[in-house]
Amino acid sequence: MPLQKIISKLRNKHFLSLLGNGSMAVLSMVTVAILLRFMHATDIGYWFFFQSVFVLLDTFRTGFLQVALIKFYSGAEKSRAETVLGSVWYLSLAITAILIAANILGLTALYFTDNIGFIIILKWFGITFLCTLPSAIASWILQAEQRFDKLLVLRILNQGVFILMVLVMIIFRKINLEEVLIINVLGASITSLYCFIKGWTGIKTLPKRTKESILELFNFGKFSVGTTISTNLLRSSDTFIIMFVLGVAGPAAVAMYTVPMRLMEIIEIPLRSFLATGMPAMSEAFNKNKKQEVVYIMQKYAGMLTLALVPVSFIAILFAEYAIGLLGGGKYMGTYAVSVYRIFMSFAMFYPIDRFLGVTLDIIHQPRINFYKVLVMLATNVAFDFTGIYLFGNINGVALATLFTFLSGVIFGYYWLRKYLEFSLTGFFAIGFSELKLLIQQNLFKNKIVES
Repeated sequence: MPLQKIISKLRNKHFLSLLGNGSMAVLSMVTVAILLRFMHATDIGYWFFFQSVFVLLDTFRTGFLQVALIKFYSGAEKSRAETVLGSVWYLSLAITAILIAANILGLTALYFTDNIGFIIILKWFGITFLCTLPSAIASWILQAEQRFDKLLVLRILNQGVFILMVLVMIIFRKINLEEVLIINVLGASITSLYCFIKGWTGIKTLPKRTKESILELFNFGKFSVGTTISTNLLRSSDTFIIMFVLGVAGPAAVAMYTVPMRLMEIIEIPLRSFLATGMPAMSEAFNKNKKQEVVYIMQKYAGMLTLALVPVSFIAILFAEYAIGLLGGGKYMGTYAVSVYRIFMSFAMFYPIDRFLGVTLDIIHQPRINFYKVLVMLATNVAFDFTGIYLFGNINGVALATLFTFLSGVIFGYYWLRKYLEFSLTGFFAIGFSELKLLIQQNLFKNKIVES
């Protein structure tokens, strides 16, 4: 097959989405591996804690507007798209200003606390939040337009700049928590500046906002933001509970728990890619009142990924010790990090079905139900986290709690989505198997043609 044809096939949106998420995950894991080896365990624990809190607070902006932008912007006429984007910019600036103002007021608390985790949040959240705004909106636009080639460039630049600056600091001197926080802000600023230069931010549409569009986005976002905040609380609640319940051992335990969490990118890479390509397709189908097509797309993507994860999970469990050592270094081998990773991978197949059930609720204009779904999962996770720590006295108990969390999400999501769409849980496996079989047959057929 000519090189030009191979390149053209690799430029399809599915491959580029997978490549973008994959490269981001790989660079993220490389970053973590470097920091784990060159930073003190306590410092790296506080860095992970800062990231968890930042992502949680960032959901007031991302959760409010990302899904709403994709939903109302995808496939819209030019004038409508510009109105939506201008309104998104208006709301983004308002949310950013409110949280930065709250951060400035909170700085007075620095005189009354010596908690390092609390101090770094107060000192570094506001400036980081401001610097990430343009690149965040650019990434939403590129996803809505399904320009995964540009999104790939944006993601590599964002993570690549951070890694390069960290390596420079390591070469010339040891790196500490304060320097990593400075590098994080510089990297975000460079990425956002690049987005402005390339014209990816769409900030010129700000004057085209309308009151009606702002209210439309607000009314949709008030539920989706609750869902996203709850989802991030769900992800970060483990970190918060470990940090504060385990006392002085908290920061080091957070670092140990984060190593297997980062390795879960094995699942997140294809999952985020499938969601990135599936969401616009489901939105378009629903907007055309093709409900069965929405069901088909949901079950196709979630089913294929669920079945594909079975052998991946088995291999990951088998070689968990080596995976932990590769990412975190020898000091994490033989620790609870290994058992936590094995626990995570034992029920990894729940992830795609749970995530697609939630996304589909948003797509069919039921963000309120998806919000309740995540609240149920959050309550389940917190309750079983405390129970697990009480029974086991270590982070294995926190990892086991995740099983009950995802089970509750699948059960709740399936029950409510069935009220709006006709489908069954077995359909995920039936359609997923058919699609995987068809994909394999098509590739085998293509290979035979090439060989002949």
